[in-house]
Amino acid sequence: MTDEARKPASDEARGVFAIPLTLGAPGGGDGDSSTTSEFALPEGLAPPRALTEESETTSEFALPVGLDVPQPPGGDIEGSAFSTPLTYRAPAFTPPTGIPVVSLTKDVPWQDRMRTMLRMPVAERPAPERSHKVAEEGGPAVPRVLDLTLRIGELLLAGGEGAEDVEAAMFAVCRSYALDRCEPTVTFTLLSISYQPSLVEDPVTASRTVRRRGTDYTRLAAVYRLVDDLSDVDTATSLEEAYRRLAEIRRNRHPYPGWGLTVAAGLLAGAASVLVGGDLLVFVAAALGAMLGDRLAWLCAGRGLPEFYQFTVAAMPPAAIGVALTAAHVDVKASAVITGGLFALLPGRALVAGVQDGLTGFYITASARLLEVMYFFVGIVVGVLLILYFGVKLGAELNPDAALGSAVRPLWQISASMLLSLTFAVMLQQERSTVLIVTLNGGVAWSVYGAMHYTGDFSPVASTAVAAGLVGLFGQLLSRYRFASALPYTTAAIGPLLPGSATYFGLLSIAQNDIDAGLVSLSKAAALAMAIAIGVNLGSEISRLFLRVPSGSAGGRRAAKRTRGF
Repeated sequence: MTDEARKPASDEARGVFAIPLTLGAPGGGDGDSSTTSEFALPEGLAPPRALTEESETTSEFALPVGLDVPQPPGGDIEGSAFSTPLTYRAPAFTPPTGIPVVSLTKDVPWQDRMRTMLRMPVAERPAPERSHKVAEEGGPAVPRVLDLTLRIGELLLAGGEGAEDVEAAMFAVCRSYALDRCEPTVTFTLLSISYQPSLVEDPVTASRTVRRRGTDYTRLAAVYRLVDDLSDVDTATSLEEAYRRLAEIRRNRHPYPGWGLTVAAGLLAGAASVLVGGDLLVFVAAALGAMLGDRLAWLCAGRGLPEFYQFTVAAMPPAAIGVALTAAHVDVKASAVITGGLFALLPGRALVAGVQDGLTGFYITASARLLEVMYFFVGIVVGVLLILYFGVKLGAELNPDAALGSAVRPLWQISASMLLSLTFAVMLQQERSTVLIVTLNGGVAWSVYGAMHYTGDFSPVASTAVAAGLVGLFGQLLSRYRFASALPYTTAAIGPLLPGSATYFGLLSIAQNDIDAGLVSLSKAAALAMAIAIGVNLGSEISRLFLRVPSGSAGGRRAAKRTRGF
């Protein structure tokens, strides 16, 4: 085969889109035929640049011709999935639909403002305002801000604050130092917070474990004042100043001494015994039993015993004194003595916090809190049942119906309820400025309960729920007025409503082998406890429902933890 015969084949071997080297008219008369195709360039059109040079491999992600290629700051061009792209220029992104207008006015508490922010998606949250502390320091130190946030959240959670309020406080601290892309997470024993500077930078995460809890509402109020000052844009509180104030809060002594707490426990038990029909002798006996149980519990705590055994030991002296008075044939209502001793031990604070977490969507924390309440309650049951069982074996005639026919004494019962709330506030280590208010709130709660139950003949569960709802409403209004936590205004006020008598009668029936009646009475006690917790939370939500709170322009006030899209 000649060379002329091979030449077209070699040209076609280069590809179906081969372009001839010489361009002429179709069927030209030079004698040398050229191979053309429908993709050939027309006569007079300059060939593209890619065809005049060597072929190169490109992709759809290649930079266009004429665009400057940004150079990396260092020699290493490799990065991670979170590294900033080379072509990235903008400091932040704006959602395509825009950012909704959120009214974060300063005349509402920071709790409402931060709760509104937390219930919004991250992409819709407005940027934090520029504050003096950030402008002076030239920018926040992210690890130290996160550490301060976790320490503040630890004090709040250890003091019994609800999970949503703890998250709001942590978010307020971060935003006060211009860390807007923060996501706090609160569980029963673990606090964590994550901060991402931008959508393309590595996130920073820190966590802290809450290992010890203590009831001190004075310290809780001081932490709230610190968060209030930090969230105020006009207040120049530096990071070092915040650490100093936090250290002072931790070092502060309790406002009431240990012997004062013991006396308060005795007066609380005596006042509770008067509520269920006791007289002066019953008051003294219940007070002595509660004080002895409190000292034994302190002794067990000093030896490192768990709280379960502390509650068990603390429940034994009031029950023992009541059984001893009955065995000695003293004309006294032993049921009132034992019931008064139980009032000082019932974990009403933990119950309200657990139900509140469940209603606001923090189900893991709520389950843990309610499980803790159950263990405390079982400890009280074990302590009282042991004494009642031995008392029945020794011949003590304890009558479950002894206190059911007690006369209604409005003035005595209102006075006793106010004394109970006052002593409960002392045991919670509240500030002296809040003791009088919570005492009046407790008297109002019992007055509403007595008017509905004794005068209006309503069921005790409904009466308790309404009275607890008023306690929650007044407590939330007072906390909004003082920009503080609502716990000091609500926890002690619900003391007169705690189901002490229903608990005792249920335990006594079980000790006398009347299981059915005992379970019915304990079920009533559980229903009363749930009515208290739900009523307090509902009263707080009603105050937020009708009062002005920050909201977005499109969605209004968002619900907490929406699970079904409502």
